[in-house]
Amino acid sequence: MRYAKRALVGLTCAFALVPAGAAMAGTGPAPAPSERSLAKSTAPSATGNPLSAKAQAAGVCSDAYAIGNTGYITRQGVKIASVKQFYSPKCQQNYGYLWVWDSFRAKAGDYDVSTSIYSYSKDEILGTRTWTNSTAQEFWSNGTATVKACTAGIGSLRQAGDPVAAQGASSKRC
Repeated sequence: MRYAKRALVGLTCAFALVPAGAAMAGTGPAPAPSERSLAKSTAPSATGNPLSAKAQAAGVCSDAYAIGNTGYITRQGVKIASVKQFYSPKCQQNYGYLWVWDSFRAKAGDYDVSTSIYSYSKDEILGTRTWTNSTAQEFWSNGTATVKACTAGIGSLRQAGDPVAAQGASSKRC
């Protein structure tokens, strides 16, 4: 009986070391990034999708990605929108991005929106795009040639009836 238990333990350990199938992750060379088959969604999102219809309409390069920390627009102490800055290595441009939160959209009616890039070195607002009487959720600025400067994504949102817009900015990136 003692030998049977040892044999069983030995066989169990041996089977644990034998691969279960022929296909194993990590075998062979890794594909180059351009050869990877990634599912590329075109859906808009709070994190920002440079492949969305609105991003493409604004001329955002498909390789753009968010940089820095997200900023927020608040109205009466409540967060109502997110503001981000995106960077495209391929196009060498920065973009401002603003996403209006569902909780605000559900009760706001229409609103005015702007999004831009702020250049700290030029002390200028660049790439501005504006929308009036909108109920949309996703907004992109024009691209700016500011990748060698310190910049931030900025945005404003004014609900109908408010005399001034609420504003927000992403973190400064150099």
